[in-house]
Amino acid sequence: MVSQSQEMKPLEEKISLNIGGLRYETYVSTLQAFPGTKLCHLTEPQAAATFDYDPDTKEFFFDRSSCLFEEVLNYYRTKQLHCPDLTCKSALDEELAFWGLSNAPLAPCCWQKLAVAEGQKEEYGIWEEDQAVAGLLDQPGRNQSTWRGRCRTRIWAMFEKPFSSLSAKGLATVCLLFNIGICCLFIAKAFEDTNFFPIYILENQITSVLHTEADNPFYAKPHYLLHSELFCVLWFMLEFFLRLLSCPNKKEFLQSPLNVADFLSLFPVYIELSLLGHPTSHSNFVFWLDFLRALYFFKLLKVLKLVETPLMLRVLSYTSRALIKEVFLLLLVLLFEILFFGSLCYFVDIIEDNTDTHFLDIGSAFWWAVVTLTTVGYGDIVPTSLVSKLIGACTALCGVLTIIIPIPFFCIKFQGYYDAVMIEEKRKRQMITLPS
Repeated sequence: MVSQSQEMKPLEEKISLNIGGLRYETYVSTLQAFPGTKLCHLTEPQAAATFDYDPDTKEFFFDRSSCLFEEVLNYYRTKQLHCPDLTCKSALDEELAFWGLSNAPLAPCCWQKLAVAEGQKEEYGIWEEDQAVAGLLDQPGRNQSTWRGRCRTRIWAMFEKPFSSLSAKGLATVCLLFNIGICCLFIAKAFEDTNFFPIYILENQITSVLHTEADNPFYAKPHYLLHSELFCVLWFMLEFFLRLLSCPNKKEFLQSPLNVADFLSLFPVYIELSLLGHPTSHSNFVFWLDFLRALYFFKLLKVLKLVETPLMLRVLSYTSRALIKEVFLLLLVLLFEILFFGSLCYFVDIIEDNTDTHFLDIGSAFWWAVVTLTTVGYGDIVPTSLVSKLIGACTALCGVLTIIIPIPFFCIKFQGYYDAVMIEEKRKRQMITLPS
């Protein structure tokens, strides 16, 4: 029978390590598992002179994380590298590089976990970069040393940062009242204009007799609503050009969709005023101006400045831009389904010689496919034959699946961006509160 002392390894084959205040003890042969690494060098005779060695306690000291070192030491023991929970990949890579294990492969279980986390960091981490790009318009002017530069900066802050001063709050309130007023005038004017649509249809389609200016007082003299609209547009024109002149980056300003809408909405009232007193042959053009007036409603989006744009709304806007490729792919799938099911149902009715068909042409079949795939179902056009009804059932089922399946994907993306932004906002607040 072998004695217990013969079964145990000699005491000199053990080595002690002090990692961040915690003592670890292992066999020398364990550290020699990976030659050329720092832990392997500790087993060499000259290690005591090279590293921080305490002859009293007979241990090597390293001021490193004991949590990560446990995984490093277990890698020498088991030849499998794992990563502790709540540890980022950069911290693990730094620790492995310190011990000379930069090329050590992660175990499959931890590799997948870190790969997902790293992918989320790369994907959602660009929020801060895009916020910096989106904030170009908020940068102050380069030349603030002159009174002109300082004046431009103050004007820009008054229009774009309503909470920057008391005067900015007052100006924002006035702008809000004008924005609401112009929209109310547009709606009221639309009710007034409907009284003249029958005259326009009558003179162009039935009698072909033009009314004189006296017959159509709408074009003979300015309407009181038109005067009120002109007053609002004059204010918007002053606001637009003041913002343009004080803007630190005019190229970015002119490329903004809301600013383009503001500029185009200035023209309808002037064009309509120029047609007053002219023959009613211009009435068609005037009615088309009302479509351009619909841009007034974009001014209501400026109300968001008064609430400093909620974080969720900003994340939603960013998510929509980030998922533009996926949305485009979804639209392509819907387009294919519209063309396929619409054509199929149309030609089935032709082959069956269905006299009760609602599909008078291929366009009506495509319209039916659109309202069926989107589960709207107006009911103005419906399949009547048995085969076309079966096709309609398949169309509705495919539409539901096409729309429902991507929804969880979009929700996950939105949640990921929202979590990333919340973490970034908390980090910024902590940095502000830290003592300098």
